[in-house]
Amino acid sequence: MKYIVLLITFTVFSSALNSQELNCQVNVVSNPSLDVTTTEKEIFSELETVVFELMNNTSWTKDDFEVEERINCVLQISITGIPSTGTYEATMQVQSTRPVYNTTYNTTMFNYMDEDVRFNFQRNTRLQFSENQFENNLTSILAFYAYYLIGLDGDSFALNGGDPYFDKAQNVVTLAQSAGSSGWRASQKGRRNRYWLIENRLQELFTPMRECNYEYHRNGLDKMYDNQKAARKVIHEALKKLVPVNNARPGSVNVSTFLQSKRNEIGKIFKDASQKDKNDVLNLLKRLDPANSSKYQEILE
Repeated sequence: MKYIVLLITFTVFSSALNSQELNCQVNVVSNPSLDVTTTEKEIFSELETVVFELMNNTSWTKDDFEVEERINCVLQISITGIPSTGTYEATMQVQSTRPVYNTTYNTTMFNYMDEDVRFNFQRNTRLQFSENQFENNLTSILAFYAYYLIGLDGDSFALNGGDPYFDKAQNVVTLAQSAGSSGWRASQKGRRNRYWLIENRLQELFTPMRECNYEYHRNGLDKMYDNQKAARKVIHEALKKLVPVNNARPGSVNVSTFLQSKRNEIGKIFKDASQKDKNDVLNLLKRLDPANSSKYQEILE
């Protein structure tokens, strides 16, 4: 009996040491135009809880994450339609941040609106993720973004450091495709869906973008405290790596999402730069994202 008690104690202690990877805030809301009943509001509250539990209590990797190393992220699920009882259509805003070394500043890593979210959910349901099996569309969507966010974080600390997690995200896509669920196929939503987020990320063509992600964060932002001028130069050179990617795939969801996440931040980084450096980075950004030229002009004036 003594050995059994010791074994149980050790198991519980070991589990406690295996910290989860995400610190995820979850918010479920409904479109104001929907006529939502009291029962449905209760269901949304329950949905919020089970999504929170899945994201924060699942060990998505075998890596050891300290509590302070958890990736801060936010999911906002906005219910836009209820086609039938227990079936929901929604949009999902996904955001994640990363702390910058030696500062209290957190940089936005990902800010994306998924407009093709459809799932079934019943009361008293608990979401469980199985790595090699499709459970349901909601679980797959959440797992995809969990792996994708962990991958982006890994890429920012080591060149191609996100590979293992992006591979897992792609596996989620493959399994979901076989189930025929929405948001997982190349032809859906004009190349702005989960399929293209991961497909592009893993293509050799997008290698310079992954290099940009690493250089921008690890050798740029993380070095701002030591030498702002040198760090700005690294960031500028990192952004140049997006040019060949953008030339080959104009308006790709990956490049546009990255620039959207960094737009205001780049303005702050180059606020005290020389006029020449401001003009150079402004011209680069206009070339990469011509649709938002005026916005870049405003922040870099």
